[in-house]
Amino acid sequence: MKNIKTKSKKKKFLFIVLSIVAILMIAGDWTLSVMVYNENFNQRFESYKPLMLYVDDFDGLQRTKYEFTSNKGQKLVGYMYSWGENQRGIIVMAHGFGGGGHNSYMDCANYFARHGYYVFSYDATGNDESEGEGVGGLPQGVIDLDYAITFVEESENFENLPIVLFGHSWGGYSVCSVLTYHPEVKAVIACSGFNASPNLFEAEGKKQVGNGIYLMLPFVKLHERLQYGEYALNTAMDGFSKSNAAVMIVHSFDDEVVPAEYGYEIYYEKYKDDSRFSFIPFENKGHNYFNDDTYRKEFNVGFDEWLKTLDYDTAENKERFSEDKADYIYQNLDREKWCNSLDFELFGDFVDFYDEHIH
Repeated sequence: MKNIKTKSKKKKFLFIVLSIVAILMIAGDWTLSVMVYNENFNQRFESYKPLMLYVDDFDGLQRTKYEFTSNKGQKLVGYMYSWGENQRGIIVMAHGFGGGGHNSYMDCANYFARHGYYVFSYDATGNDESEGEGVGGLPQGVIDLDYAITFVEESENFENLPIVLFGHSWGGYSVCSVLTYHPEVKAVIACSGFNASPNLFEAEGKKQVGNGIYLMLPFVKLHERLQYGEYALNTAMDGFSKSNAAVMIVHSFDDEVVPAEYGYEIYYEKYKDDSRFSFIPFENKGHNYFNDDTYRKEFNVGFDEWLKTLDYDTAENKERFSEDKADYIYQNLDREKWCNSLDFELFGDFVDFYDEHIH
């Protein structure tokens, strides 16, 4: 009888020990997953000053600054871009991730403004002029866009014109997902976007740790759910189902930042025969395909030649290299060519798409 009790106690003790070990392992995995997530996504991003775009780079382009608040009271800065009068609609633009705010898309805003649209573009939380110690996480993009659209719709500063959306990468995900909260939007163009917020973490993680990323994904999803509530669960596909907006999906199949399997292929499988949807596939244009690369390639060749002339190790002299690089760019960049290199044929298709669906 005594032996039975002893064995029972040993089993209970073993169960407790194993339970504690399991809990510690789960807690460790959760902590590690959140740490990796924050290192990649909860950062603050600033535009690189030597390559920043300015209103003066675009003849006739005008803009007015506005401030509005997002979900936690953080102040976001946006600009309404215009060119001339009698604009047909308002394009709300959501920028991509990691390069700072909307600045690098000013040439896009200029094109749309010159072709009949007001463009409201803003810096998301943790980017450039907007407040926030960091972005926080990818669902924040949908939240900020939700608040931006509401600001445009409720502000008395803007005309009561049809609203359409334009987004690239992170912005491509945001403009689709936000349709759940703004089904009144008339049309959406999503370039290089993804369907769900964990997709970007998964895509990048597979490059680094292979299938090991799938051990982290459940904790990442839980982290986002706790941080962002329903915004974290909402997907682009959810947005499509809640809206009657016309949708154009643009993606290149050699995109290594957001592989087509995380966005384009999902949407195409479901909506390829739906007249609401237009699909523009590319084969070899990568993640960023808005510009004619002729001048950029020419500039990069010159930059590479300049690198060979340096008489010091750039890795060991980072601060010096940063200053010399900036000086090189300021002295050698042809700003007119740099700022006016959009793929006009592609953007002409974008304008035609909006024109067709704003009524």
